[in-house]
Amino acid sequence: MTLPLKQRPLCQYRGRFAPSPSGLLHFGSLVAALASYLDAKHHQGSWLVRVEDIDPPREKAGASSEILKTLEAFGLHWDESVLYQSQQSELYLDTLADLQNQKLSYYCQCTRAEIKAIGGIYQGHCRTLNHPKTNSAIRLINDHGIYRYQDLIQQQVQCNQALAQEDFILFRKDGLFAYQLAVVVDDIYQGISHVIRGCDLLEPTARQLSFFPILNAVAPQYGHIPLAVTEQGYKLSKQNKAPAIDNQNPQPALMAALIFLGQKPPSALAFVAVDEIINWAIQNWQRQNIPQLAEIVL
Repeated sequence: MTLPLKQRPLCQYRGRFAPSPSGLLHFGSLVAALASYLDAKHHQGSWLVRVEDIDPPREKAGASSEILKTLEAFGLHWDESVLYQSQQSELYLDTLADLQNQKLSYYCQCTRAEIKAIGGIYQGHCRTLNHPKTNSAIRLINDHGIYRYQDLIQQQVQCNQALAQEDFILFRKDGLFAYQLAVVVDDIYQGISHVIRGCDLLEPTARQLSFFPILNAVAPQYGHIPLAVTEQGYKLSKQNKAPAIDNQNPQPALMAALIFLGQKPPSALAFVAVDEIINWAIQNWQRQNIPQLAEIVL
């Protein structure tokens, strides 16, 4: 299958952090950014930042620039120009067109309510109905969905098999590109070799692992860190209005994030400059010390 995607040889470590500009970075975001940064730098790799700004209704004005300022304040400096998904539309459209030409996708007009009524997992109803483009989503033909994979942190992961093998959406009815399309195309485009991120993405990872071979590309290696949750069981997230971390006093949050990740920083580090904390963390990073838990209560 010929696609407009030229993947760089995966001969070196290339990691990335990909925040959405739906709000400011909170402690959970910091943990994910720090883990991906340290894993890349400990392995003499590159660390890239990608802004996932393809869902305008959910975005907060000015959040993208504030996120970048926060990363810099916490000593997390990226190696190449920031990639904005909103500037990747042509590549996404070319990929969708090639999938259609190869008969690897189709138009779907099923509603969320209809899918919920049959148990919440799409059953391929529209595969052979030849719907028109109008008022349709685009779904991938996912005949060999992966539902088990080896994780760098969580070891063997097994997801809901039916969900992993679902024909998932690549382009939404509302005219927006779906996350699964954009994230895989951009990981190929940027030559990403390793993805360290939160356990909330364990099941989406299974879908992405299924998508890479369809695009004739090598998938990254994935590692998933525990989620920071409240005592009530809520994940720290922008949607749950988690408080933003303090750019003016980053040391306490950095130390707390290292402890959360099982890295055991010496207490004296709390009183040194941010760059000294980061340098210590790079040199002493131990991936195997990250807890093999899906969640950690703060």
